[in-house]
Amino acid sequence: MFTPVETSIGALLLHQATSSLLYQNGNILGASGSLRQLFSAPTRETMGFFAGMAASYFPLKALAPQLITSYPSVPITLQVALFTVGVGLLVGWGTKTSNGCTSGHMLCGLSRLSGRSAIAVATFFPVALITHHLVHPTLYTEACPGDLPCYKPIYPSTTTTASLILLAAMSVLAARTVPKLIASITTPQASDKKLPHDTRSIARSATQFFSGLLFALGLHISQMSHPAKVASFFSFPSLQHWDPSLALVILLGVLPNLIEIQRKGFKTPPSFADKFSLPTKTLKDVDVKFVAGAAAFGVGWGLTGTCPGPAVLRAFAQPVWGSLWMTGFWVGGRLGDL
Repeated sequence: MFTPVETSIGALLLHQATSSLLYQNGNILGASGSLRQLFSAPTRETMGFFAGMAASYFPLKALAPQLITSYPSVPITLQVALFTVGVGLLVGWGTKTSNGCTSGHMLCGLSRLSGRSAIAVATFFPVALITHHLVHPTLYTEACPGDLPCYKPIYPSTTTTASLILLAAMSVLAARTVPKLIASITTPQASDKKLPHDTRSIARSATQFFSGLLFALGLHISQMSHPAKVASFFSFPSLQHWDPSLALVILLGVLPNLIEIQRKGFKTPPSFADKFSLPTKTLKDVDVKFVAGAAAFGVGWGLTGTCPGPAVLRAFAQPVWGSLWMTGFWVGGRLGDL
């Protein structure tokens, strides 16, 4: 069902996750790229990001346990295992070849007015929608049971809304202040017996941690981490089965980023880096392989409603499913290097 309050709060948390990482560390929040780096060359910052994602369970459990994503059980048969690995491979190859997924291209790329990201989004979104229609012709999903139209909004209780606002405010405040507090700690002089601490490095790792925390909270609260919720968005234009929640994620995740980037720009260095680490490729670098990769990702996304960020959260909850999907993702990424 359409959840405008929860989805709006979750989308704003996704905005804060990408904004904090960009203007504090100078990095783009790309879930597929970070996941690939975790497998190939993990760093303290990368591990900090995924530790933050894992830590999202605890504040959610304390303040809004009903919004912790509940995943459908997966019977591990040979057929299911091969399908899960295959979908992971599609997503892995597609995101490697097209240099990103929904987080890097949609949340971050569109807000930077990247032509390459616009091409990627304009490719994988309709491909995902078409794939969902072909594979699930009834368009029914578990997110919209019963006879009520899926677009009909439902609202949380006043207590739940207050808890979500409190959780969001505390998380954003921590993400904005804790890394800066760490960076403000005086570094011991080189003449001291103790080796000087690299406070900037620690602050960057803290930023990664809180960005991962905000990112995961945003996915859980908006329920974009739930495969059926995403699949119901792909049921458009069938109004009976269409859940427009994802449209709010696009609007309230991308638009605030766009406004902030237009206001701040990239002339002033980020807080904990000498310069921004932004993609250098432009629209001129778009080729057939890039579009094919975006389309492959769209197929994988449309088949299951799961992209790399939500896949990480599901892997925490269902490790066997996660090991299968991640294996396919890793193999797909390796094939993308060929």
